[in-house]
Amino acid sequence: MDIVDALIESEALKISPPGELFFYTSGTVGPYYINTHFLYGGPEPAGDLLDFIDAESDRADFPQNLQERVSVQLDEDARYRDVIDELTEAILAAESDAPSTWVSGGARRDWFFSLAVADRLERPHLFLFKDGRAADVDDDGQLRFVDDLTDETTVHVADLVTEASSYERAWIPAIRDRGGEMTFSANVVDRAQGGMKVLDKAGVPATALLRVDEDLFDALRQKNLVEEQQHETLTAYFRDPQKSMAAFLKQNPDFLQAALSCEDERTKSRARQLVKQDPYTLGLSL
Repeated sequence: MDIVDALIESEALKISPPGELFFYTSGTVGPYYINTHFLYGGPEPAGDLLDFIDAESDRADFPQNLQERVSVQLDEDARYRDVIDELTEAILAAESDAPSTWVSGGARRDWFFSLAVADRLERPHLFLFKDGRAADVDDDGQLRFVDDLTDETTVHVADLVTEASSYERAWIPAIRDRGGEMTFSANVVDRAQGGMKVLDKAGVPATALLRVDEDLFDALRQKNLVEEQQHETLTAYFRDPQKSMAAFLKQNPDFLQAALSCEDERTKSRARQLVKQDPYTLGLSL
């Protein structure tokens, strides 16, 4: 499988057009979006599954229904199946003679991948919630909360690692506070923003199928998926997000003005947020 092609074809990775940027919810801008869970069949199937999780995750029969949906997608979508197979192979290669007791995944997007990997490895799946709860599935297919993981281990499967804040704040403590240990982390994408170092410091070996870095941007250029101007913007952003985006906004004042006056309310709102927060210290005003 070519993970770069998979990301582009599923719209999991979107590059801003030449001379433009995306507005992020943080009030900043950047040249790409990455929604790793779109590898689950594309934006529409991924959105439907996320809506289902949001609506049903408190129901006792939630895990059984979620597993059924994931299993159907695994059977029908070759691209999604390839991603799951690569994650599974990476785990098997890393574990050697000491397989984990569990496969864990954190709410919510990790579950797009962790459930399928657990099925492939024929290991029980541990649902981790943001409030610190952990749960598995009982014999009736219903959610059962777990309080004791003494001497047990888990390999954690995640859609994306950025700064590993979720790992540090929730997922690793959820295992260790119950007496268990996270022995490996398999991520679909590493955004190369320090998360792998955080995991290493926490004593959790980790891997990712793809790293968002200059090698990726070079691959996009070689495949003619981006133009030279886009490649330059991506590379500059990777090397110094703050400096490169400040330079872009200074050199392209019409870009921000167009966003502030556009008809799309989300874009306009995020552009106004950027002006108010002024994260690039440009002295902007509305």
